[in-house]
Amino acid sequence: MKIIELFNLKRPVISFEVFPPKPELPLDTVFNTIEKLEKLHPDFISVTYGAGGGIRSRTVDIASEVKNNHKIEALSHLTCITSTIKDIDDILHSLKTENIENILALRGDAPKDTSNQTPSNRDFRYASDLISYIKKTDNFCIGAACYPEGHVETTDKKTDIHNLKLKVDSGVDFLVTQLFFDNSILYSFLEDIRNAGIDCPVSAGIMPVFSTNLIKKLTLMCGATIPKKLIKILNKYESSPEDLTKAGIAYAITQIQDLIANEIQGIHLYTMNKSDHMQEIMKNVPS
Repeated sequence: MKIIELFNLKRPVISFEVFPPKPELPLDTVFNTIEKLEKLHPDFISVTYGAGGGIRSRTVDIASEVKNNHKIEALSHLTCITSTIKDIDDILHSLKTENIENILALRGDAPKDTSNQTPSNRDFRYASDLISYIKKTDNFCIGAACYPEGHVETTDKKTDIHNLKLKVDSGVDFLVTQLFFDNSILYSFLEDIRNAGIDCPVSAGIMPVFSTNLIKKLTLMCGATIPKKLIKILNKYESSPEDLTKAGIAYAITQIQDLIANEIQGIHLYTMNKSDHMQEIMKNVPS
């Protein structure tokens, strides 16, 4: 089933994100996580994307496990900034072979070493290029990323929403947000994009706080802000990982409950492959 059909059938659509283990670790480590997540009855599970070689192929393998062995819809991430048309064709063929119908189309992070590949000689410069190509190539359901606080590389909100509109007009069926910790930021963002004519479903990306260092690193990378209430939690439990995890789960639950009360279309949980924490969260999320 295409994920856009799920959005047409129910509210909210609940989904989880997992990522491939390190190359030296077996896939069983994430397969065990998926087995536990299945018991929480998600509407779909997304699988993040590795930039090269064997890591990239693992995304397809994991998405296939989700779709074909657990009978849960899989959303396979696909980045394009370092990919050739042949690379993308090969991946699309692999996904089609595994009966995977849903792709999260992303530009991806620019490589640190760009000596062999400048923007002018890349086949894909932006996510919108990838989205247009996929739409011309096959009938996949396409999701894309959006940024409630603006993309870290964009200088102003107006430009960011303009770029998002370009992506959506290229063939996006639904959007998944970057992490955020203040729901009012999301509500303001939704109002802005609706006013700009972007009317596809939006799933809110929620990252439960499990580690002070990780959250600080991620927010620095993606440009998300940490509200004062959460800063107090991070400071209070900085030396107690167990208590921080409990407080982080409670914070995420409060966020999700408020989002559902405000009729958000979807909740997308960044699991960090921690299925036990997702079980605790889902106990407290109204169905």
